[in-house]
Order: sequence, then structure tokens, then C-alpha cells
Amino acid sequence: MPCASVSATSASPTSVPIKWRSSPPRRPRFFIDNGAFSAWKKGVLLSADYWAAFYAWLPQWLASPTTWFVIPDEIDSGSQAQDALIRECPVELLPRGWPVWHMDEPISRLLALIERFGRVCIGSTAEYRVVGSVAWRLRMDEAFNAILASLGRVPPVHMLRGLQCLLPTFDYPFSSVDSTNIARNHNRMKKHGDLATWAIVQQTNRWDALNCPTTWPPPRLSQLSLIA
Repeated sequence: MPCASVSATSASPTSVPIKWRSSPPRRPRFFIDNGAFSAWKKGVLLSADYWAAFYAWLPQWLASPTTWFVIPDEIDSGSQAQDALIRECPVELLPRGWPVWHMDEPISRLLALIERFGRVCIGSTAEYRVVGSVAWRLRMDEAFNAILASLGRVPPVHMLRGLQCLLPTFDYPFSSVDSTNIARNHNRMKKHGDLATWAIVQQTNRWDALNCPTTWPPPRLSQLSLIA
């Protein structure tokens, strides 16, 4: 299902103290993005000061038991850098944190994260940045096949920036997905005048009504295994 998010993206390495949003939204189920994707797109390297401010700001948002956050990560920086960021996460926050596996990292790291946390976020990288491309789908097939072979089931998997994975042309069993589509483009709804809020709600409800499949493998792979 879609998951509402609050993104910590307004900071740069030189902008601490950061003007973080001060009050959680009323929606009961949401997650806290850490800002790494936006920083990566801008070519910005998030500093230790940024992460310190992020962790200081985070606890107020975790009052709801359904709220979780994305553990700091750094896209296209390799497994060692990711593991170092996980080690820096305050111990008391780890139970509410979801680690990120980037699609260019070894499958063995994906399985290790799931074994440790019981859950994982998947993030695209430069090589797999186009969600739904042939390369993206082949890598995702490999990932879910490995998860199933290792665990015999699919644990909670969140696809970062993966809202389109709810469409019928995708068959991956993500437990949740997210997108900044409505947050970034809601101004386009102003063309509806007084009905702008209604139009935004209608668009949100259309996405909320969609869900990813709950099983793996999908028929297309099951059929291939029978033929083989």
C-alpha cells in the first residue's frame, strides 16, 4: 500500500542548525525519509552534522507505534559506507528503523539486513534508477528469488520511490511503497479552482485503493520454472 512520508530534505552539509518541520502530520501511518535520495540527485554529500540533527529531531515523530524511519544511507557509496551509517544510528531508535539495500549492492547484504532487522527498504541506484526498466526488473527478480530461497517467505519490503509498483504491470510483493508525486505536483490541481482539495483527495484515494501482490513468485516466473 502507499505509505505517507515526511522527508528530511531541506538541509545541506553547511546548513546546520536545520529548520526541520516541527509537527507530525495527523495521518496515522507514515514514515520518515532521511533525505538521502534528494541529496544524491543534487550531488550533495550529507554531513555528520546533518545526521546528528536528524536524530535529534526524529524522536518526536515516533510517538505513533505505526511510524518508522529510514536509517541513514548514502546512495552509490558501497556496502561499507552503508554499514557504517547503520552503526551510527542510536541504539534506542533502531527498533523503529528500516535499513536500506541499494540495488547495486550484493544480494548477500540484502539477506543479512533482513536477517538482522526482519524488514528492509529497497532503493534504486544509478544503474537501476528507472523503476520498471528491464535491468530493474531482472535485478528485482533476483532479489525476491534470493529472499524466498533463504527465508521461505517474503518479509516486509518497502520500495523507495516505488509508487508505480502498485500498477497492474508490476507483480512484486512490496509491503509498502512511497512517492512524492502528490506533494510535489499538487499545485497543478489549482486548475480545478474551488475543487482543488477535492481533486487532490480523489487522486490520493485512487492510489490508496491499490495494493501490491502478496505472494512470490508470480505466474510469469512459475510458468518459466515449469518449462525449464
